[in-house]
Amino acid sequence: MARRPAAPAAHGEEFSFVSPLVKYLLFFFNMLFWPLVPPSPRWLRRNRNDLQVISMVMVAVGVYARLMKHAEAALAYLAVDPAIVLIVVGVLMFLLTFCGCIGSLRENICLLQTFSLCLTIVFLLQLAAGILGFIFSDKARGKVSEIISNAIVHYRDDLDLQNLIDFGQKKFSCCGGISYKDWSLNMYFNCSEDNPSRERCSVPYSCCLPTPNQAVINTMCGQGMQALEYLEASKVIYTNGCIDKLVNWIHSNLFLVGGVALGLAIPQLVGILLSQILVNQIRDQIKLQLYNQQHQADPWY
Repeated sequence: MARRPAAPAAHGEEFSFVSPLVKYLLFFFNMLFWPLVPPSPRWLRRNRNDLQVISMVMVAVGVYARLMKHAEAALAYLAVDPAIVLIVVGVLMFLLTFCGCIGSLRENICLLQTFSLCLTIVFLLQLAAGILGFIFSDKARGKVSEIISNAIVHYRDDLDLQNLIDFGQKKFSCCGGISYKDWSLNMYFNCSEDNPSRERCSVPYSCCLPTPNQAVINTMCGQGMQALEYLEASKVIYTNGCIDKLVNWIHSNLFLVGGVALGLAIPQLVGILLSQILVNQIRDQIKLQLYNQQHQADPWY
């Protein structure tokens, strides 16, 4: 009895459905969020634990900044604490890129599926936030106003938050949430008669109009500004609130905002696509290996 011809080389044991291009493209896609390393597969296998530096440093800095603050004030301004944001972003980045990098190198379906699912969730949340923010713009504006008001209340309680607010007020040439008188929400700047603070009825120095060729910043330039009327105060400080300034900036920079949103969405979609392609290739390779194992004893194999 004549033997059947041997199976084509394309389906032999050395053939692999897993494309090295897709595999390492997905790996280097995740490397955008991890430190750059030499593109040697052997080096990557030996040093993959060293690739987690950036996200771990972010977490460490956030934890350190959080621990250095007063514990009794921790819960009061938890939602507006930059240290918490740093910790959360660092942890999420570490977990997401870990699944993507190690999953692609090890050809692990579970890690790749986790990576793809997380990216899909993040993308859908961003899309939903954008759509809801556009449809319910009034409610979104109210939520932003609430966050800014909460940040103003705790301005002196957190140095990180203080620097963030000062940067925003100088960047957008604004003061307070709706107007400069919003600073009465803060216990140090409140205008009530029983307020013993030396900053009573004042505003932060970041509200002040810039002085040309000023060598030393006058941190007391906002002294007593809340007691002045709008026109009189506008000669010294910014009187418009940051909410209106922020909305106007977004409206005048729609192409920039759209470009940033697109720049965030495209890499996520690319990551989802690459991970799903690699998962399908790994599954095909597993089927091929099972087929080879089942038929390797056949006389015509």
